[in-house]
Amino acid sequence: MTDAQSLVRAAAGSSVVDLVDARARTHPDRVALQSGSRQVTYRALGERTRRLATVLDRAGVRHGDRIGLVSENRPEYLEIILAASRLGAVVATASTRATAAEIDACLDLVAPRVTIRSSRHTVEGRPEPVLVLGPAFEADLTAATEREEPNAAGAEDLVVILYTSGTTGTPKGACISHRAEIARSMATRAELGIAAGDAFVAWSPLHHMGALDNSLSTLMSGGKVVVVDGFDVDTLLDVIAHERIGWLLVMPGTVGRLADALRDNGIRPAGVTVCGVMPDLVRPVEIAALTTLLDAPYANTFGATETGCPPCSAGVIPVGVEPTGFAKEQSAYCEVRLVAPDGRDVPDGEPGEVAMRGPTLFSGYWDNEATNLADFRDGWFHLGDVLLRHPDGTLSFVDRVKYMIKSGGENVYPAEIERVLLQTPGVLEAGVVRRPDDRWGEVPVAFVVHTAGSVPQAELIAACRAQLPGFKTPKEIHFVTTESMPRNAFGKILRHELEKLLTDEKPSHVKDSTDD
Repeated sequence: MTDAQSLVRAAAGSSVVDLVDARARTHPDRVALQSGSRQVTYRALGERTRRLATVLDRAGVRHGDRIGLVSENRPEYLEIILAASRLGAVVATASTRATAAEIDACLDLVAPRVTIRSSRHTVEGRPEPVLVLGPAFEADLTAATEREEPNAAGAEDLVVILYTSGTTGTPKGACISHRAEIARSMATRAELGIAAGDAFVAWSPLHHMGALDNSLSTLMSGGKVVVVDGFDVDTLLDVIAHERIGWLLVMPGTVGRLADALRDNGIRPAGVTVCGVMPDLVRPVEIAALTTLLDAPYANTFGATETGCPPCSAGVIPVGVEPTGFAKEQSAYCEVRLVAPDGRDVPDGEPGEVAMRGPTLFSGYWDNEATNLADFRDGWFHLGDVLLRHPDGTLSFVDRVKYMIKSGGENVYPAEIERVLLQTPGVLEAGVVRRPDDRWGEVPVAFVVHTAGSVPQAELIAACRAQLPGFKTPKEIHFVTTESMPRNAFGKILRHELEKLLTDEKPSHVKDSTDD
């Protein structure tokens, strides 16, 4: 590459923090972050993240290093990501809903130079230094000088590593670049009509793509990010009443509750452009109620951690409509193929696995060459989801190539639960499937072959609860015989056949603490 070519490439290499800094220059006194009564302006955000970059530099963080982050939603979460970007470092965001062993596995995968945690979450026995958010952390930040060097991150450097899992439940680190985050912001705003000054409410976990992508997009666009620690209905109602919101994310399991709260409290929204996610997992009557109360359409999108809102990010469900189907519109900012197992393109009307290309794509899985070679075969990213293209060009979701349960926005992989059940005394076989749920969209349900024929459901649920987060704990246990456990010729459990059994019997639901 010539010197001139290098300069040309550098001129096109803006990072997320570069664009946030640009907003600070044009609107320094505009509020960037808000949490309760605390507000951080764009000027203060720049100062704080430059000081924090100095703190991280003193801790040995260099270009390309990873920083582990284990925290609930709070303004510092986004400040840490921006500060790391000033050094060209990447933040690996572990789920706070994961078990201690799962968090350790996620951190071990990326070997962070330093890990930052909140006081609410314990990280024990880590080889790297662990910083704790709180008074001492804030004192170090205040005492540090502002970093003066130019921001080190380039367009293809990573900004975050978000964790997802394979069908085995083993964590995979999805590497999201500055280029991808900027492209995701452009695509989402263009296709859903989100204005530059619109606010975003970050109440769903910031370790998920939905809240994180939209928070960074809002900061790059000069809007306000209202950070909320979880589904706090009273706080959400207050924000809806006083802030002009671009995209109000509402997860399956919370749509009906938010609609009820809006109705019961007589809230008049200050303005919402679009609301909701994953309509396929929400009751149509709840979609109609929420859109009517917010006077905003429901986003009929289909995306992934690896892709952002594309490949399907252009469609909405109109206000007040109870949808009878969820055919989706392809994004204009990507290419989509539907392919058969042999790699050929399938004709319209025939299901095929989604393969995608485009600027919103992630940069592969961290330190996972085999998976990257398989999933990026032929130069296209294969999502593992099966869609069907209609004659009018819309796309409908058919199934997952690799079976997964989506519960309240969380990925639940049957193999994780099955491993725990098979470690429980008396359990000979276990198969886990999804069951539709009005609150969470889907929940895991287990079929078990037991030496005693059957035991109280609560015993096995308690065994799972001891090793798994609540959302991964099965809500029901069905006892079956070895002969009635459906398998194919290779001995693999046929999950869809197990799902059919759910319509043939109605065992009692065990009410316990697994609903959190």
